[in-house]
Amino acid sequence: MKKFKRIAALVLSVALVGVSLTGCGGSKASSDTAPKASDTLIYAQGAEPRGLDPALVDDGESAKVMINIYDGLLKYSKDSTKVEPSLAKSWDLSKDGLTYTFHLQEGVKFHDGTDFDAEAVKFNIDRQLPPQVTEDMAYAPFVYGSVKDVQVVDKNTVKVNLTAPSTPFLANLAMVMSAPIISPKALKDNNNNVNQAPVGTGPYKFVKWAKDENIVLVRNDEYWGTKALTKNVIFKFIKDNSARVVALNNGEADIIDGIDATVVKQITDAGNKIFQAPGMNINYMAYNTSKKPFNDPKLRAAISQSINVPEMVKSLYQGYSEPATSILPTFMEGYDKSISQVPYDVEAAAKAIKASGLTSVKLMTYTNPRPYNSATGQALAEAVQGYLSKVGVTCTIDSYDWTTYKEKLKAGNYDIAFYGWIGDNGDPDNFMYLLAHEDPTMNVALYKNPEFNKLIVKGVETPAGADRIAIYTQLEKMAAADAAWLPISRAETLCAYRPNISDFYFHMTGVTPFAGVSKK
Repeated sequence: MKKFKRIAALVLSVALVGVSLTGCGGSKASSDTAPKASDTLIYAQGAEPRGLDPALVDDGESAKVMINIYDGLLKYSKDSTKVEPSLAKSWDLSKDGLTYTFHLQEGVKFHDGTDFDAEAVKFNIDRQLPPQVTEDMAYAPFVYGSVKDVQVVDKNTVKVNLTAPSTPFLANLAMVMSAPIISPKALKDNNNNVNQAPVGTGPYKFVKWAKDENIVLVRNDEYWGTKALTKNVIFKFIKDNSARVVALNNGEADIIDGIDATVVKQITDAGNKIFQAPGMNINYMAYNTSKKPFNDPKLRAAISQSINVPEMVKSLYQGYSEPATSILPTFMEGYDKSISQVPYDVEAAAKAIKASGLTSVKLMTYTNPRPYNSATGQALAEAVQGYLSKVGVTCTIDSYDWTTYKEKLKAGNYDIAFYGWIGDNGDPDNFMYLLAHEDPTMNVALYKNPEFNKLIVKGVETPAGADRIAIYTQLEKMAAADAAWLPISRAETLCAYRPNISDFYFHMTGVTPFAGVSKK
């Protein structure tokens, strides 16, 4: 009976919050006299978001929540990264490719009751352009790097002028990072940072964030689009994989992520279901190329050569991830099957490492599961540690929770770090630009190659077609030759949900839209 009491108490508390709070939206949420379990979806994830301001965070845990609070000018279709209208109902492109004119939805309100209009769009983009842009806006260069300025034509029309044509620009505007539109009033009221007080135009409103416990959202009953089916959504933080499975099987969570092959049978035996789909991601090991010893590409290659990637992937992921030989996913433009990393050869690796004099390295990793690494960063680091011990290298491992890990990366105090990436928009630039980015939490290898960076700029400006595809293939070849990363695996998307949940899906960009999900 205890588990049912806990569930009932949680549902009741959410219902009371919905009744009593005049949330960030300024209008009282609709109330029911008899709260029902079907009114609340509980989603358990493996780590806490870093924040809920799209301009100030760059992690998937934050994105899963933000996709439900905010809308952007554009959005992706349910089953792909095809761009569709959202807050912009249509758009025009000038003949020279330098001006986009967006025609906005009319009568849309932010959750705080203020108007969404062209001024709000300009305010949000200007915030992420010089001179206002700040160093902690990691996605601003991805989304707005080619923007010259923004002009308000009238209340429902806005022009975005570019410095050069940008093939991925529209796809970038559908991202959940940087691109969603925030209430200007909320930004002004919160010192230009709504990480703890998000206000968008989306299908759900933010209610509260209990640190280390959960985030609560309530349906936006004044939503301009199709209203959400379920009244409340709770994002619950359960770090341990096995504990999330127990929560699902006990009915304390409706949906969980971060599962791996070892728990699939346990989940299905309990009558629950598995969501499984190909992933648009890469799980990788990054060398700190900015300092000794790994400023030497030959030594980087020797370390990579000592790791049996296919064997390690099979052991850690048991068929739910495939070994990666490249940065780009196999279905993405620019991928070339001829591209590969240095092949496994433990004898050659040992000889080269011994000649270099390297005897120890410092590994840094994360403790939680990630969508691209369900086995956790700790398990991956320990596997690498085992391989390196066979070639005379002793490894120390520094492990941190995800939020702390992101901060530690900025200091660069590591020889090797473990990371991954979920594609945001289906464009190859979104993957390859990571090795040109100035932000150390994006470019974990701290890789700097002027020729690579020039080619990145050329790729953005080149129209879609064979010439552009060839550019990204060349970038892949350059990255492989320099061995800044060791690509490890591509994970299938794995989630689990209870049989009374309908229409749940995990989008290929790593987000969980809940507006269309229902619970019987």
